[in-house]
Order: sequence, then structure tokens, then C-alpha cells
Amino acid sequence: MKIRPQRLKQGDTVGVLALSGPLKMEYLPEKLALLESLGLKVKLGETVGLTKKYLAGTDDERLNDLHKMIQDPEIRGIFCLKGGYGAARIANRIDYQALTENPKIFWGFSDVTYFHTAFQEFSNIVTFHGPMLSSTGSNELSDLSRRMFQQLFTPFEIQYDENLTPLKTLIPGNARGEITGGNLNRLVSTLGTKFEVVTKNKIVLLEDIGESMENIDSMLNQLRLSRKLEEAAGFVIGNFTAINDGTLEEVWALFEEYLKPFGKPTVAGFMIGHCEPNIAIPLGVEAILDADLKVLRILPGVE
Repeated sequence: MKIRPQRLKQGDTVGVLALSGPLKMEYLPEKLALLESLGLKVKLGETVGLTKKYLAGTDDERLNDLHKMIQDPEIRGIFCLKGGYGAARIANRIDYQALTENPKIFWGFSDVTYFHTAFQEFSNIVTFHGPMLSSTGSNELSDLSRRMFQQLFTPFEIQYDENLTPLKTLIPGNARGEITGGNLNRLVSTLGTKFEVVTKNKIVLLEDIGESMENIDSMLNQLRLSRKLEEAAGFVIGNFTAINDGTLEEVWALFEEYLKPFGKPTVAGFMIGHCEPNIAIPLGVEAILDADLKVLRILPGVE
């Protein structure tokens, strides 16, 4: 069982880091407004405002910033400012034991998927797949997306059904297991490494943005050949946006083609990922997927 971090309270201090791509400083105040509106105090990491081409500072700067936030007893949660690229570059140098000994909320998605996979496996903690702070400016985050931050203050079971958004059953059945996953591209990039995603008996979330049908096909085939598809208990298909040579329905048909031979319960249409609303969920907790009724239930992610 994964370690659940302690819930937040108003007045708590949380850290904001740029562990992947940089963000221009002029946009920062409105990006922090959401956390402040929740009654939280914000401590900025030293990487915020740094830039090294497409990265927020050097690998050493980003690694040291993360370690400082993990070891700072004042920090109750860590929120990633922006995605992009760079998580994998420091994964092999992270002090995972330090995070196990100082479990705290870790929040983000997209490139942060690499951290989610590593933290769940090597730090044994629950993490949160939710909107990057770069998406939280005025009129950029829906009320539903904003409400999902409340799970960090008051533990509640998430029930995602068609009362939230339309869903489609690709493969019927029921599955139960720990939920894991995230960005398809980043999950495939873990294969063959120490940080290879573990799917055995798990419900796997998959989402992505800006990929071609050919690339999605290639990545699913890589997961098939590495036996990650057959080992999983079931699949939650999040949003796929900016598909440059196909439609969402064609993406779903491709998933059905790959997953049907394994008979794993699969439901598509979840607004989780590069979309609005972007429903935040904990990863590393027990979940139940009822593909017949099109319902996903997820246990709370905080204590």
C-alpha cells in the first residue's frame, strides 16, 4: 500500500517548482493566484524564472530545488509550474528515500508523468495527476477543474461517471487495482530503464497531446511488445488532443484494436489530461473500473 501524504489545511505552505520547462516571470502572479485563493502560502523554488533554452535551469539546479523542497519541513505539498521536457534527465539522481521519509503532496501531469512513475515505485507514495500551474490563470481553468483541488484538503472518493462527461465503453467488464499511468509518450519513454512503468494488475491511465495516429499506434505497439498491455487489469483512456491526422474516435478505435485481444475492461472519454476540464486524480491508490456501467471510483489520495 502506498503512503498517503497528509491533507492540507488553510495556512499551510506549499512549494512551487519548475522541474521541466521554464515560465516567463510576468505570467507568474496569476498562476499562483489559485493556490493563494485556497488559503495556502506559497514558497517559490529557485528554478522559477530560470531558463536554459527549453529547460528551467540546469539539471543540477532543478534537482537541488526538488531536494530542498522535499527536505523542507515547512513545505506540505509540491506543485509543478509547467510541463514540457526534462523530468527524465534528473530521475536517476533523485533521493527517493528522502521523499519516503518526508511524504508530501506532489502535483502535476504531462512531463511530470516520469516523476509520478518513479515516486510511486521508488518512494512508495501517492501522487496527484492534475493541472499544471501554468494552466491556472484567469479564465483558463474551469470551475470543475478548480474544485478538484479540494481533494487535497478533505479526503473524498472520486466517482467519475457520465454525470461529469460522456464516456464510451471500448471493452466491457470490471477491474480493480491500483491506478497508475499518465502521459502515453512519457510512459513509453520509461521502457527499458530502471523507471519502467509497472502495469501488472493495475488500472492504467493513458492520455496525450499533439501526437499523430502513426505515433500513437507505434507507442501502443511498444507497450504491447513489452507486455505492459496484457499485464494490466484495465484501462482508463483520458483525453487525446491536437491529433494532427485523425479524430478522437479514430484514436479510440486504435485503442480497441490493441486492447480487445487481452479482454481488459476499457473506458474512453475521461477528461483527464491536456483538456478542460482537467479532472485531477490521485495515482497509486485503489480504484474500481466498471466498464459496463461506465463508472470509475478512486479512493482518496490524502490522509
